[in-house]
Amino acid sequence: MNLPLYLTLSRVFFGPIFIAIYLYYQEMDIPLLYLPYILIFIALLSELSDLFDGFLARRYNKVTELGKILDPMADSIFRFSVLLSFTQGVVHLPVLLVGIFFYRDSIISTLRTICALRGFTLAARKSGKIKAVILAAISFFILLLMIPYSLGILRIETLRSLSLWSVSLTALYVVYTGYEYIYANRLHIKRALRF
Repeated sequence: MNLPLYLTLSRVFFGPIFIAIYLYYQEMDIPLLYLPYILIFIALLSELSDLFDGFLARRYNKVTELGKILDPMADSIFRFSVLLSFTQGVVHLPVLLVGIFFYRDSIISTLRTICALRGFTLAARKSGKIKAVILAAISFFILLLMIPYSLGILRIETLRSLSLWSVSLTALYVVYTGYEYIYANRLHIKRALRF
């Protein structure tokens, strides 16, 4: 274990903390006025840990095989936790829409694992990195929408409509990245799936 790995693992724990505060802020006596800022702070901590774990690992030659596996997993866990929490509460996204993100990541992770077990490394694609940036941006966009809502300036219907459209457009891109990843690695995948 080293500092970059600890930073990576911290993102796994930020997910449940985000969900708990988003869903149970009233039970925790957190005013709605403060809720968006607390959630933005947690999301910002997660994104900063993602930035610094890679930087520190490369800078101090602490890149490990475990880190390579845990880093994308921790990213997916946190970002999916955020989207999953948005199926409840004020945002109220459709569960099936959020399921697209879960199934895309699950399929790609499974294929990467099968290929790795058979000796084929599936490299990350640029489209996947863009997907991660877009997902983070959409999360912050929805959290920022919660600020005028908490002030009574934005109607809940508008908040939900803007959130739905932004996540729906992102879901289309996510489906594309999954297809593009599988197509680009189709030869390795075919060889790995041959029994």
